[in-house]
Amino acid sequence: MRLRALLDTDALGLKLLGGEDELDRTVRGVMTTDLRDPSRYLSGGELVLTGLAWRRGAADSEPFVRILAQAGVAAVAAGTAELGHVPDDLVVACARHRLPLFEVHESVAFATVTEHVVRQVSGERAGDLAAVVDRHRRMMTSGPAGGGPEVVLDLLGSDLDLRAWVLSPTGRPIAGPKAAGPSAGEPTLPAEVRARLAAEHLATARTGRRGPHRVTVGQTTYSLFPVRPGRRAPQSPPVGQSARDARDMRDARETVLSEWLLAVEADAADWTGERLDLLHGVTQLIAVEQERRDAARTVRRRLAQEVLELVQTGAAPTEIGARLRVAAPVLLPGLGTAPHWQVVVARVDRAGEADGGPVAQALLEEILAGPASAGPEQSDRIAVAHTGDEAVALVPLPAVAGEREGSGAGILADALLESVREPLTAGLEDDGRVTLGVSAAVHSAEGLRGALEEARHARRVAAARPGRVCAAGHQELASHVLLLPFVPDDVRRAFTARLLDPLRDYDRRHRAELIPTLEAFLDCDGSWTRCASRLHLHVNTLRYRVGRIEQLTGRDLSRLEDKLDFFLALRMS
Repeated sequence: MRLRALLDTDALGLKLLGGEDELDRTVRGVMTTDLRDPSRYLSGGELVLTGLAWRRGAADSEPFVRILAQAGVAAVAAGTAELGHVPDDLVVACARHRLPLFEVHESVAFATVTEHVVRQVSGERAGDLAAVVDRHRRMMTSGPAGGGPEVVLDLLGSDLDLRAWVLSPTGRPIAGPKAAGPSAGEPTLPAEVRARLAAEHLATARTGRRGPHRVTVGQTTYSLFPVRPGRRAPQSPPVGQSARDARDMRDARETVLSEWLLAVEADAADWTGERLDLLHGVTQLIAVEQERRDAARTVRRRLAQEVLELVQTGAAPTEIGARLRVAAPVLLPGLGTAPHWQVVVARVDRAGEADGGPVAQALLEEILAGPASAGPEQSDRIAVAHTGDEAVALVPLPAVAGEREGSGAGILADALLESVREPLTAGLEDDGRVTLGVSAAVHSAEGLRGALEEARHARRVAAARPGRVCAAGHQELASHVLLLPFVPDDVRRAFTARLLDPLRDYDRRHRAELIPTLEAFLDCDGSWTRCASRLHLHVNTLRYRVGRIEQLTGRDLSRLEDKLDFFLALRMS
């Protein structure tokens, strides 16, 4: 805003004392100070409000005004509450340095002047920034000259004082403000906060509610805007748009596990419509970047699809190997030798039915990118195909990661979901699930078909477990747990009821602890002393409880067969 506009507002009670020729100066902010030297807090363009508490005598005005002029402030506004008037020495000093001087009537609070200026400046900056966003969006649409979403996020910070981040559905950082000062080089948004924001966004977005969504983490409020490629962010609907609302809700549920989000460190509840429209414009710009990222994955997806089709149709290992040699330089550029490979299989289910391979494909690409990797390009070395209801990933590993085929090197199933379990669980319906299976590392085309079957078996083991987000690895396929998922439910219930129901009934009636005692006894391999020590019991008390278990069930815990039956019953219950 211009200084001249301040005189047009009677409510501010400003009187011009000097500098009429400089009233076309631009005001970029407000600062209230009574410091003798406030230069460290000035950046230029401010209207400086002062109560004159710094002035002890006429000689103090000249150095004070000189400091303000050198800092490039727009003008000075002096209050009269302290001295009853603005002293002549201050008027003279301001005239000497060509610095406009206003008098603020004692009945007008500095806060009133500050609020008016900030509101005017913010509105003008928002308009300027909206033009920048629109121009930047056009540049990004026509090519990479726009510089990516980081440019607009920096503008949000510099012009509107808004810190904002672009996050993936699992909370992985895509773009954010540049750290400065003491925090430079440190993450500006902790991983636990990113995970919480992603979880809250997914939980709210899948209901079809329109953004932005407000979330408070600790003492900080964030406003979350969905980024939806291919269509405009939802605006306030006109009356009678129920069909459009239903379509938006359906689209939100279908895309919730693949869309990015814009997290702004501010409460959007009190924002004007113009500012909300500006932020929706930013999400459209970011959507262009996400679409470009998806398009860049086309080559990798095609390579994975070709390899998967060869493996499933029983093609010769030499043909599969040739395709792998083509894929290796794309996924691991500069690698001197052929890598090892792992296979990861994923499936997304809702209401007991698969969501479809493409949904699982996009989600698996995100999961494999890793939570700590920043930017949209970190998943560029992952090739994911889809077939039927599954997504299948070919993950290349440098030779050092799998010196021995089948070793524990490479991706571990538990670690794969550790950081994304919270957001994904929140993003699923009550009956929705994500299940993954991970194979061992293989170093040849001959082993790829076995790795695919191994990953699929592991995923079925994960699907038999409770929880919305589960994974299993190849290590578990050599254990008895491989058999348990395939036991029919009626057989499972009858088997566990016959062995465990008598113990549960006894525990309930007598407040005993036979079931925990049985679990501890089997876990200690039948060792009386170790089990008694773990349960903090006397050995004779332990013997009494085990005897009661045998009496109620008709089994003998000294026999291997009966121990195994109890063990399996506990695992299946």
